[in-house]
Amino acid sequence: MKKTAWRLGALMLLGLFMVHSVGVASSNNYEPVPKASNQEAAYINALEVKDGQVYLEIDPIEWYEGEEANAIFREREQDPEMTEAPDGYYIVNDTEERISLPVAADAEVLLQLYDHTGRYEDAQIIWNQQVSLDKFTDIYRKDDIVDMKWFPFHITVEDGEVVKIIQQYVP
Repeated sequence: MKKTAWRLGALMLLGLFMVHSVGVASSNNYEPVPKASNQEAAYINALEVKDGQVYLEIDPIEWYEGEEANAIFREREQDPEMTEAPDGYYIVNDTEERISLPVAADAEVLLQLYDHTGRYEDAQIIWNQQVSLDKFTDIYRKDDIVDMKWFPFHITVEDGEVVKIIQQYVP
């Protein structure tokens, strides 16, 4: 829970900065990532390239949104003054795992927010920006303005290999 609280705090600060500084996006444009049986919500704790092959080290989480998030929040937090999940989502990460998965060279990568230029004012939400795996590797290694380790991702796996990575937007 400490890990989730830290990440939530960092994301909230980034969100406040984004809304105050550039006023870029509203949640009206947000659409939940469709669930799939071969998809896992997870934090990406590490990204390595070995002999040209990209590997992700992931920590699976449970990602809840909307009324489902509220129900889990009430069940787990039991705070009589807060009856809804803050910002409409709730993350459960009871056990920290380290699962290493190879990534297909042609994996689809969709990002919502990343450091385009190294300037705070240019870090804007652009829904489902498709980037190459090489570009994602470069973005992941940067942590100046937007650190990819702050965000959960939806990881799609086929035949033991990651074929799709979607950054989860968190308000």
